[in-house]
Amino acid sequence: MDTAHLIFLFLAIGLIAFLYSSVGHAGASGYIATMTLFGIAPTVIRPTALVLNILVASIGAFQFWRAGHFSWKLFWPFALLSIPAAYVGGYLQPSASVLRILIGTVLLFSAARLVFRRSDPPQTFTPSQPVAISVGAGLGFLAGLTGTGGGIFLTPLLLFRRWAHIRQAAAVSALFIWANSIAGLVGYFTKVHSIPSLGLILAAAA
Repeated sequence: MDTAHLIFLFLAIGLIAFLYSSVGHAGASGYIATMTLFGIAPTVIRPTALVLNILVASIGAFQFWRAGHFSWKLFWPFALLSIPAAYVGGYLQPSASVLRILIGTVLLFSAARLVFRRSDPPQTFTPSQPVAISVGAGLGFLAGLTGTGGGIFLTPLLLFRRWAHIRQAAAVSALFIWANSIAGLVGYFTKVHSIPSLGLILAAAA
């Protein structure tokens, strides 16, 4: 990538990180879409998105915790198996063609979220622990495999099932993304023994 394109990518990632962190989110779908538009290889996009997630989700998680929106009772069942599952997802190294399909699916899902936004549920219900643990395991695996951190899937699920109000869902998802992104990146590093230099460069933008 030439210097001009790298500068534009750097600025775009910085803007996305700022906008998402201001509302408590990590912005994985935004990073993935931007890097895809810039022609970054899928094998580089995934670990780079995980690096950015760790930085930006930590800001969002802290903001929501400080505002009193975070619920440990809601968070831990989803996180219990999601973290080891994210490690496994990050450890796996699917082919570039498979990653393209996964990334395309994530982007389509992200677009669908914009179209079918749910309002804040008037009443919430506590999910059963076995259901939350099982769901968390599946989302954690997807988080590590796709580089999203899993919040893009968890937030709409919490709202659709009326398991949380909007801000509580965002608060839980922020820490969920942070934890899964760390686990996924550790899994990736365990297998590959390196982190793409682009991820470290763009981390400065975030």
